[in-house]
Amino acid sequence: MREWYENLADREKRFVLIGGVGALVLLLLGVVLPLNRNITQAQHRVTTKQADLAYIQSVTPELASAGPMGNTGESLVVLVDGSARESGLGKSLSNSQPTGDGGLRVRLEHVPFDGMVAWLARLAQQHGVRVESAEIETAGEAGLVNAGLVLKGG
Repeated sequence: MREWYENLADREKRFVLIGGVGALVLLLLGVVLPLNRNITQAQHRVTTKQADLAYIQSVTPELASAGPMGNTGESLVVLVDGSARESGLGKSLSNSQPTGDGGLRVRLEHVPFDGMVAWLARLAQQHGVRVESAEIETAGEAGLVNAGLVLKGG
C-alpha cells in the first residue's frame, strides 16, 4: 500500500490524503459520537433502574408486613380486567380465562415490561393477587414483551 502511495503524483497524493482525512472525520461524526451518546444514555437508564430497585428493596419488608390493602370482594376476572385498564394495559390484555383452582390465566401481548411489572406489583399490594407462574418472551421491540401469567387471588 505504501509503495502504491509513493508512486502517485503529488496531486494524487494530496487528493488521497484529503480524502482519507475526510473519511476519518465522517466516521468520527457519523459513528463514534452517536455511539458514545447512546452508551451514555444507556448508562443513565441503568443507574436510574438501579436506584429504583434499591428503593423497592428497601420498602419491600414494610409493604409485606402491611399485607393486602383491601380486597373489594370482586371476582378475580373483574379485578384483573379493571386494574389492567386503569394501568393503561387494557389493550394489551388479549385473553383471560379462569383456571379450575380459583386462579386466572392471563395473556398480554406487546405490553411494556416495566408497565406490566408495576401493574403486577399494584395487584399484589392492593389486592393480594400473586403470580403463580409466568412465561415472558420478547415481543420483538425493545421493552415490549408477550406474557402468559397465572394469577391467584389473596
